[in-house]
Amino acid sequence: MDLSLIRNFCIIAHIDHGKSTLADRMLQMTGSVEVREFRDQVLDSMDLERERGITIKASAVRMKYKAADGKNYVLNLIDTPGHVDFSSEVSKSIAACEGAVLVVDASQGVEAQTVANLNLALQHNLKVIPVLNKVDLLNADVARVTRQLESALLIEPEECLHVSAKEGIGIEQVFERIVRDVPPPVGSADLPLRATIFDSDFDVYKGVVVYFRVFEGIIRPRAKLRFMGTGVTHEIIELGVMEPKMREVDSLGPGEVGYFTANIRDARQIVNGDTVTDDRAPASEALPGFEILNPVVFSSMYPVNPKDFPQLREALEKLHLSDSSLTFEPESSGVLSMGFRCGFLGLLHMEIVQERLEREYDLNLVLTIPSVVYKVRLNTGALVEVDNPSHLPPGGEISEMLEPWVRATMMCPVDSIGAVMELATNRRGAYKSTEYVGEDLVQIVFELPLSEIIIDFYDKLKSVTRGYGSLDYEMIGYHAARLVRLDVMINGEICEALSSVVPQDRAYARGKQLVDKLKELIPRQMFQVALQAAIGNNVIARCNVKALKKNVTAKCYGGDITRKRKLWDKQKEGKKRMKQFGKVQIPQEAFLAALKIEN
Repeated sequence: MDLSLIRNFCIIAHIDHGKSTLADRMLQMTGSVEVREFRDQVLDSMDLERERGITIKASAVRMKYKAADGKNYVLNLIDTPGHVDFSSEVSKSIAACEGAVLVVDASQGVEAQTVANLNLALQHNLKVIPVLNKVDLLNADVARVTRQLESALLIEPEECLHVSAKEGIGIEQVFERIVRDVPPPVGSADLPLRATIFDSDFDVYKGVVVYFRVFEGIIRPRAKLRFMGTGVTHEIIELGVMEPKMREVDSLGPGEVGYFTANIRDARQIVNGDTVTDDRAPASEALPGFEILNPVVFSSMYPVNPKDFPQLREALEKLHLSDSSLTFEPESSGVLSMGFRCGFLGLLHMEIVQERLEREYDLNLVLTIPSVVYKVRLNTGALVEVDNPSHLPPGGEISEMLEPWVRATMMCPVDSIGAVMELATNRRGAYKSTEYVGEDLVQIVFELPLSEIIIDFYDKLKSVTRGYGSLDYEMIGYHAARLVRLDVMINGEICEALSSVVPQDRAYARGKQLVDKLKELIPRQMFQVALQAAIGNNVIARCNVKALKKNVTAKCYGGDITRKRKLWDKQKEGKKRMKQFGKVQIPQEAFLAALKIEN
């Protein structure tokens, strides 16, 4: 195919700024989707994506467009997620393109992820086409948002296209700008094959479906491919393009985007960003951008009914086939029985996995307090990583503890600066900078511990800014901190699911709040339940859940007191036996409450 007629581009934006809707209109205008088969958010394959109005996985589609110059172009569109948890999906998509359509909501304006995605595109030397979307809304303020783009992103006002993806206004202008401004791909078909993987999915019949973009060489069916990052080899069974339905082709050359299947049943062999080459005539070096994603948030997952443990294992194995970033390993708890310790890219990723498991596999689950990966330096000099508070070594063996920190960029209205500053400072944040973006928007940068923002920081930010705040963050490394492990004991037995790592100076307050909250949520038993918060062997807070009592002397009237004492002693012995063998059921609300305790 003539490289001058190919354009590879992605759509980047903050969450809910209209990426998927713009992709829908593009598919309709190019006739890529028949009218009877069209539905909103065509490229969002999961029900959760359509219900929440967000894109979770990157998608790709090939369109044919006849431009004003009379030439027929092939446009390869990659639709990217907008939430910060899935920024890795964005970076892999950007690496497969030469251009990016930057979508900004004309009513909401520039937000944190807008800036982050633009910087990512510029780092990859992509041609950026700014688009102001939703200009048809009554509350759209095109002039204000244009000034923000000029101030924060250095985008000239005349470069911005005014579009309404919902109404189909200005879509043709976007196509023409893509054809005119986005450079065609470069590469030679005579060089050894090099193609980058930007996404993968799992098909029950075909195995793993790999989505890729060719940079050099030609790829054909029956070719034996080598995955340069993982070192495995597979023979292609099916090769094709997405239009958006899959269509098989005989070959794909430089600049083209497509998919292949090779009867791969283990999704862990496919890593986004990896380079594939011909095993018979391999390339000398891989394309840049390969990295294995490591989870940053960990949580334990237990079935409410212990009999559902095998079903949970099977469900996680199936889910992992389509989501390679999910990790899990079995573990047990004295209170919650058998479960799995799972790793996620972020809190939204955790919520999505939980909801998919409960919806698609009919499971009732209990999730524990999310935690991050700590690095612990022992007195022996060894450095170990701990992702589960229950695995933290005793305090006497620890020389130093390191926790992950992030650089958080927050965009908010000018009148919310004080509230945002206070929120970040209360979460142990270190102030870095403030930059005004236009007359009514400000960008605030803080460095914070990751553990302080993974639970409810984004919700609090939205609350103190009346819904106008936005957040983006990036890892910056590990810093030393004075941390301790806070345990919750129920009747003298440690409940590992409620253990957490907290700053030493806040441990007492958090322990007191935690046991007081649990006292309200744990139902009363036939025996007294003792709730204790402890650091090592030191109990720092305690309260009791009173026992339910039956008036065993109600039928006694008159007579000697010894008769009543005999009944009371018998009841006391019975409660003692129940406390010895009884099991306290902890409701899911208790774990949720532990997440939302104020710092």
